[in-house]
Amino acid sequence: MGIRGNLTPQQLNFFNTQGYIVIESFASPEEIKGMRDRMDELLSDFDCSVTSIFSTKNQKESTDDHFFESADKVSFFFEEKAFDDDGKLKQSKQLSINKVGHALHEHEPVFKNFCGLGKLLSTLVSLGYKSPAIIQSMYIFKQPGIGGEVVPHQDNSFLYTNPTSCTGLWLALEDATVVNGCLWAIPGSHKNGLVRRFIRDENGVHFDRPSPDYDQKDFVSIEVKAGSMVVIHGDLIHQSFENQSSKSRHALSLHVVDTKDHVWASDNWLGRRVDPEPLYVSP
Repeated sequence: MGIRGNLTPQQLNFFNTQGYIVIESFASPEEIKGMRDRMDELLSDFDCSVTSIFSTKNQKESTDDHFFESADKVSFFFEEKAFDDDGKLKQSKQLSINKVGHALHEHEPVFKNFCGLGKLLSTLVSLGYKSPAIIQSMYIFKQPGIGGEVVPHQDNSFLYTNPTSCTGLWLALEDATVVNGCLWAIPGSHKNGLVRRFIRDENGVHFDRPSPDYDQKDFVSIEVKAGSMVVIHGDLIHQSFENQSSKSRHALSLHVVDTKDHVWASDNWLGRRVDPEPLYVSP
């Protein structure tokens, strides 16, 4: 027998009309602690003499081989504001990292186990996936005081399949509030389709067209408690602001695509040497 979906008709209707849903208490306190403890270990062992900065504002300029080669590895990326004028960290590496990605789900058992849970698969089946595969996983820190802004974007821009199939799964590992940089989205914006793509070609990485102008009054905040998962349609316009508070906002961000009857675009920025293993194949 195949896996049965676990989303209610009401949840599916909200997702289809608004472009996202919040599933409260998706992860247990024990699961959250396991992922946070493992990340503490990874950071402790990390040699920060090799630095790479992640920025959604200046990704073309800051993109390097470390970023390109991270598709099927566990790589570390620093915040833009983590360094002084001499290129030295202003504070500990634990408070300077922007994110770790993009293959935690493949190489780290704690994260791999969470990604293989039946409740996650059932959510994807509810959304119509036939052969879902996690194409990237990221542990995002949103550090106190320096956690960078993530500008308005659509996930399908970066992880394009034909036809489009990306869904974001954003798990709060700490409470996410307006003060410490929660998600914001334009409800219903997914109905307008994909507005641009982020591609990689002989000229490096770049968007194929300029960003539209968005009215900030159209965005709504998505404040959630630790353990809640936000499911994000691949065409939903969403963003987050800088964390100007004294509290971090840790989250696990997964992006899923369908591998059945969908073709991964060869000009996506994310180049993998090995195709991702589907979490599930429908009978």
